Amino acid sequence: MKGRARLTAAGGAGLIGLVLVLATACTGQESGDAQSAGGDRDGGDTVEVRISPQDGAGQVAPNTPVTIEAPDAAVTDVRIEQSGGAADGSGQDADQDAASSGSGDGSEDGSAASEVTGTLSDDETTWVSDWNLTPGSDVTVTAAAERDDGEQTEVTSEFSTEPATEGKRLELQSNFPTSGQSVGVGMPVIVNFDLPVENKAQVENSMEVTSETPVDGAWNWFGDETAVFRPKEYWEPYQHVTVDLRLAGVEASDGVYGIENHRLDFDVAREQISTIADSEHTMTVERDGESIKTFPISNGRADVRKYTTTSGVHLTMDKHEDLVMDSSTMGIPVDSPEGYKLDVDYAVRFSNSGEFTHAAPWNGRLGQSNESHGCTNMSDADAKWFYDESLMGDPLVISGTDRQLEVDNGWGYWQRPWDEWMANSATGEADTTDGEGTPGGVHAEEA
Repeated sequence: MKGRARLTAAGGAGLIGLVLVLATACTGQESGDAQSAGGDRDGGDTVEVRISPQDGAGQVAPNTPVTIEAPDAAVTDVRIEQSGGAADGSGQDADQDAASSGSGDGSEDGSAASEVTGTLSDDETTWVSDWNLTPGSDVTVTAAAERDDGEQTEVTSEFSTEPATEGKRLELQSNFPTSGQSVGVGMPVIVNFDLPVENKAQVENSMEVTSETPVDGAWNWFGDETAVFRPKEYWEPYQHVTVDLRLAGVEASDGVYGIENHRLDFDVAREQISTIADSEHTMTVERDGESIKTFPISNGRADVRKYTTTSGVHLTMDKHEDLVMDSSTMGIPVDSPEGYKLDVDYAVRFSNSGEFTHAAPWNGRLGQSNESHGCTNMSDADAKWFYDESLMGDPLVISGTDRQLEVDNGWGYWQRPWDEWMANSATGEADTTDGEGTPGGVHAEEA
């Protein structure tokens, strides 16, 4: 899809986003596969323009491409209007909360996530839509073309798309981060769906990540319902990232269609990377390349695997000013000799196997030995500082233990080397976050 000229077709409630304004408005229309309009003022041949799907068509699969062909002219303008349908053609803000997902008022301009761009052929005679259509919508396509002799024409095709049926509507269940958040340089884009996805390449190609500083990145799947995008290296700090989830009309599985588009906007903040050398019992925090803090800590005592702090590239996930830590969540009954139930302060999660940094005023061996059940113990003051200064997605790199963080333990996605990450992408191609489209197609004929 990348590297070819485009005309933009507006996909909102009205005909907007004109690319070229025609000097004349000589129009006409015939129904069928080809609509011809206009003509030479001296009685010459009309300028032929064909639109597919054809005028009057019904139950068109929403992942059918819109194609404009002008065999003897240049396509100069395409406008697409979608009304009704699953999402009424409007772009929605992505949201972490499944109950409110899609309840926002759209992207910054209210419709950019649903903008139906298209790719123009090198000779400018053919235009093909880049994205799918909204299921169950009434679609009006208006196309204009101009011949070398200056003759112009404009034709229209009106058709309707097949609706997404109950139980076969792919929807966004949750996402991380959420719009408006500031995150660390290691933050991936995590998208959770409510139904399994089989056509993973088409769904990957429907989700476009754009950053102010373009980088290579790719999606991986963890199960059939979770897609994760991460760049090859950490994000450059101090920049804005936009994720357009153009899910409307994508056929996720046989007969299962996405019903809404979403836009997610977030900011990558300062670069804060923390490191822990397990044997040294210290944590060092670097910000924008400079060391700013060193803390005494105490990691897992490591007499058994479950009490061993994991080594690897972790990301800070969430944080709690106060948190009850219950050993039963790790399969250890509270009333057993090894059981515990503690109230801890300033807890910052860095895996899903019960690992947090947190205040541990009872631990008198900070900076001297590892005494915990796997967490990183800190003093009250140090734990509060780290809690206050941490953002979701900050890297926390731990080394020196014999237990490695699994790639699917929390957000251990940086544990997968880039070549393996690429090998696990359904498209098999890196996606450069330059706003020039995704690596492949999203339509049925491109499967």
